[in-house]
Amino acid sequence: MERSLSLGPLLPPYEPLSEAREAEGLPPSIAVSVEPPPPPPPRDHLAWSLCTTIYGNVCCLGFLALVFSVKARDRKVLRDYSGALSYGSTAKYLNITALLLNIFLVILIIALMATGTIAVMNLYHHQQEQPESVFGPA
Repeated sequence: MERSLSLGPLLPPYEPLSEAREAEGLPPSIAVSVEPPPPPPPRDHLAWSLCTTIYGNVCCLGFLALVFSVKARDRKVLRDYSGALSYGSTAKYLNITALLLNIFLVILIIALMATGTIAVMNLYHHQQEQPESVFGPA
């Protein structure tokens, strides 16, 4: 037994419109050109550089990052995106370096304060265990 598939009513073959005949009742065709969106401008890291300058200006790295961020912003306004990318990446690396140095210095200060506190406490306990009078041993 064979099964036949029904594709519905048969349509007439495609016939292009002749040039003499106009497409009456059809909407006019519109050509739309699609362009890819422009790439986003490079980042200048100005806010990060400003915070680094105000809160953690180790070895003036925050100020240098701020200078390069302003240069990147100027290049971005002039639409020199390669220059803006160069200055922006330099500002980013200066900010990262300043951040790492700040973290290292905070850890170093905490460690020095902890060891100093431990040394003072040991000295205090040592003084409490062996009391000596001002006038010498009794």
